[in-house]
Order: sequence, then C-alpha cells, then structure tokens
Amino acid sequence: MSVNGTAQDHDVEARTLLVQYLRESCGLTGTKIGCDTSSCGACTVLLDGESVKSCTMLAAQADGAAVTTIEGLAQGEQWHPVQTAFHENHGLQCGYCTAGMVLAAVSLLDEIPNPTERDVRLGLEGNLCRCTGYHNIVKSVLAAAETMRAAK
Repeated sequence: MSVNGTAQDHDVEARTLLVQYLRESCGLTGTKIGCDTSSCGACTVLLDGESVKSCTMLAAQADGAAVTTIEGLAQGEQWHPVQTAFHENHGLQCGYCTAGMVLAAVSLLDEIPNPTERDVRLGLEGNLCRCTGYHNIVKSVLAAAETMRAAK
C-alpha cells in the first residue's frame, strides 16, 4: 500500500489491524487507538480518499490502496486548510481526537464542499470529542469549507 505517498511493504500477521500497522510498522503515531470498537473515530484515516476507522479494518484489506494519515495531510510546511481552520478556530483541546476529526472533515468536505452546520454535525457524528463540546470543531470545518471554496 501507499501511506502518505510512500510505498510501504511490511510482512504482518493476518489479524493485524490497519491502525496497528500504521503505528507499529510505519511508525506513524498520529493515528490514535481510542476505543477499539469504532465508536470514537480517533483512528480515522483516509483510504483512497474516503474516511475509514482503521481500528475495524485489517491492514491486508488496504493492500494496494492509498492511505493518508494526519502526518501526510500537509504539503511540506503548508498545512491543509482543515488543519489551519482547526488551529485558527480553536477546534481542539487535548488533541487526542484531532487527527481523526480532521481527516473525517477532509473527507466530508470532499463530498460536500458547501456544508451547512447540520451537514457538518451529521458528517462528524462518528467522531467523539470529550473536551470541546463540538462548537469550535463545527466552526472550524465551516471555516475550512469557506477557505477551500475561495481557493478554487
């Protein structure tokens, strides 16, 4: 598979989860292990551009796919607009859920470039944050959408 644009080829046990593969074999620890039941979304990554919860997917299922983690979202020193918006709008606190939340938001904005607040709340409902109360997360996603539309 390709992870953040780099070919990865590691032998793993058949039962290895994608989140374990990314963290242990690839050394990419931005993807978090939160609940192990796909409830929290801290493990969210992009698989061929679609958000998936990597704790419920085997690494072998991603064979031949392109995986993007939070470490691969920025272009060099240039943050992705969603990362910038989270920073500027205080869309994070402890940061544990942030990587998964950001990647879920990127996928959402690819599908719905001009979301309503309701679209954002529904689109992120599979990602939990125990710190922020979601107001600034939603504000961040809406700000990123505006920035991304203006850049086109």
